[in-house]
Amino acid sequence: MKLEDLKLEYDQLQKKYGAKDLDSIYYGGEKNNPEICFVFMNPTKKNPASKKEWQGLKAPWIGTKNIWDLFYQVNLLKEEVYWQIKSKKGSEWDYQFAELVYEEVKKHHYYITNLGKCTQVDARPLPDSTFKEYLNLFLKEIEIVNPKKIILFGNQVSSLVLNEKITVSTCRRKKFIKEIGSKKYPLYAVFYPVGNGRFNLDKAIDDIKWIIENE
Repeated sequence: MKLEDLKLEYDQLQKKYGAKDLDSIYYGGEKNNPEICFVFMNPTKKNPASKKEWQGLKAPWIGTKNIWDLFYQVNLLKEEVYWQIKSKKGSEWDYQFAELVYEEVKKHHYYITNLGKCTQVDARPLPDSTFKEYLNLFLKEIEIVNPKKIILFGNQVSSLVLNEKITVSTCRRKKFIKEIGSKKYPLYAVFYPVGNGRFNLDKAIDDIKWIIENE
């Protein structure tokens, strides 16, 4: 199975669990054995790539600013590109700029995805049951991409992927090992750094720096 093959299944789940007038947001960055895979929750319509008329990359965090603060602070984003992101409104991102940003992600050898690809109209929490519908597809995605390490953002995503109750504050910098397919992967649970979790941004940055330096 190829990564592109998963999109059809993600699109079927969008019809069931996402906003009917929006598209799925998939993934982006280095797709072949990246240094890090970053796993978030699910996208919202703040991402202009979720609009059906958008013909460019359907990748996470297009048209947003805050998450790129984290990638810049952990030295995974060139300063020039970072300030271009900060200077643009979400509506000012075009196909070419989205490609430019994700080429920068590729150059730094990381991959960005969400556990759930179902785009919502807002950032209201999704139940575990919805994310569980994506879990097997997500694990196939990991097998295909084959990252060297995986960073899970937030208690909910971490608990579902690791299949145990996780409280990030009590397991900072702890390495978990999970067998996915025929390979064992190192995973870390990190504070969610945007939205209501933005007050934990500094902790997330510190932990990711530590993981990069020590793993």
